[in-house]
Amino acid sequence: MAETSASRPASTILLLRDGAQEVEIFMMVRHHQIEFNSGALVFPGGSVDAGDNEIVARADLYSGGEGLSESDRGFRIAAIRETFEESGILLARAKGSNTPVDARRAGEIADKHRIALNEHKISFLKILDDNGLQLALDTLVPYAHWITPEGMPKRFDTWFFLAAAPPDQLGAHDGRESTDSIWLSAREAVEGGESGRFKLPFPTTRNLIRLAKQGSVGAALDHARGMSIVTVMPVMTKTATGRQLRIPREAGYDGEVFEVGAVG
Repeated sequence: MAETSASRPASTILLLRDGAQEVEIFMMVRHHQIEFNSGALVFPGGSVDAGDNEIVARADLYSGGEGLSESDRGFRIAAIRETFEESGILLARAKGSNTPVDARRAGEIADKHRIALNEHKISFLKILDDNGLQLALDTLVPYAHWITPEGMPKRFDTWFFLAAAPPDQLGAHDGRESTDSIWLSAREAVEGGESGRFKLPFPTTRNLIRLAKQGSVGAALDHARGMSIVTVMPVMTKTATGRQLRIPREAGYDGEVFEVGAVG
């Protein structure tokens, strides 16, 4: 029997804003040469790394972490860091302030540090320290917890968070891990996946379908705050037409068994 590979802790954020008619989400197209989910339309995110855990140990570098375990804080810090690396959007406050960093200041910090951060020439901890910033952990609301099925060569233990995008922070892909970025409604993203316009990983599709039921950012955040998060680790079996995934019905994804062509 093949050994099951360990799952790596990871985080992702569904950044939301109120559009003219529907809630819009910031999403990116993964570079085709990236090993995991190449070419897919995804939310910003990635693995929790050692630098995130160094920030966990520096309580002066974040706010809103009261009552969270070290592990939970690490997931949220990774989510904010990855979002900044991949989109330039920064969920942070100046120390001593309750107001989110404005778009102008976030842009200045991104222009000065984002490339160096992506090239591992500077740490996120140093950027926060040098700029007098605290990560706004309380702006993230847990939305889902997915673990890649056993038997897959690369596995992640991923927390999905919702967050309202800071005013006027529009975001832009980094040109390295992602090659395009877009604000679109959950409905548009799902329809694009069905038509072949977008390649959508299965967890992304299910979370988009669930989010599409919410009429505003406020409603989506309130709904998430009232949810009980059920961990989802799909059980995968092969069928005559592709693959079948079974997930817990109580996870709230309008079903238990889904037919898919591929698993992301």
